[in-house]
Amino acid sequence: MPTKPETPSLLEYFADLPDPRIDRCKDHALIDIIAIAILATICGAEHFTEMEEFGEAKQDWLKTFLELENGIPSHDTFVRVFARIKPSAFQERFISWVQAVRTLTKDEVIGVDGKTARRSHNKGAGIGPLHLVNAWATRNRLVLGQVKVDEKSNEITAVPELLRLLEINGCIVTVDALNAQKEVANEIREQGGDYVMALKENHPKLHAEVTGIFEAVREDQNADGALSQTESVEKNHGRTETRRCWSVEAPEWLTGFAE
Repeated sequence: MPTKPETPSLLEYFADLPDPRIDRCKDHALIDIIAIAILATICGAEHFTEMEEFGEAKQDWLKTFLELENGIPSHDTFVRVFARIKPSAFQERFISWVQAVRTLTKDEVIGVDGKTARRSHNKGAGIGPLHLVNAWATRNRLVLGQVKVDEKSNEITAVPELLRLLEINGCIVTVDALNAQKEVANEIREQGGDYVMALKENHPKLHAEVTGIFEAVREDQNADGALSQTESVEKNHGRTETRRCWSVEAPEWLTGFAE
């Protein structure tokens, strides 16, 4: 991969993406196809026909930075090109570009979570649903990366793989109880990040220890365990939500993800 340019230009990040087409089938520059597809998707396009429609509607503007020697590619062209591009090569460049575009600030909160794509399964063909793990930058409102969960594996192995693609130094990474694992915690710490992990009874010993700490502090049995509380009130979707959070400094003897 080339060194990141000072200005995070989409064209520069994808300039060296291998073109899977033979020369006589290149009516459109690969970078034109890629740029239109990404920009159309950012604007809400969900199908290849909508990418073509976006290109036609924005052709004058696109010509200011794309070649478009033969006009806007057809939706069939988008289909053929994206069917042949190596996904990992595209993903590597896309993630690098997104991370350059976003303003990485100290204490950015990155939420990591899994999601199953709706209507992605095909029982007749024996194809199971597509399960993805995403990293979402809450402050910048950007998806920073995405990894497909292998059919023979689960999120626990996919999350460290996703984290290795990201720049998380100085950030706070949040994960659900399923991914509250030592491997995930170690990957975050090695990259200079901090983590917030949901803790449930899938880790019975640690869950019992943490529960006991809070109970002891509330009953003033632990003089060193100062309890802090934060409360927020939000009104959304016709309802009022009150959230309360209690925190206490972890004692040195606590076992868990820190070792």
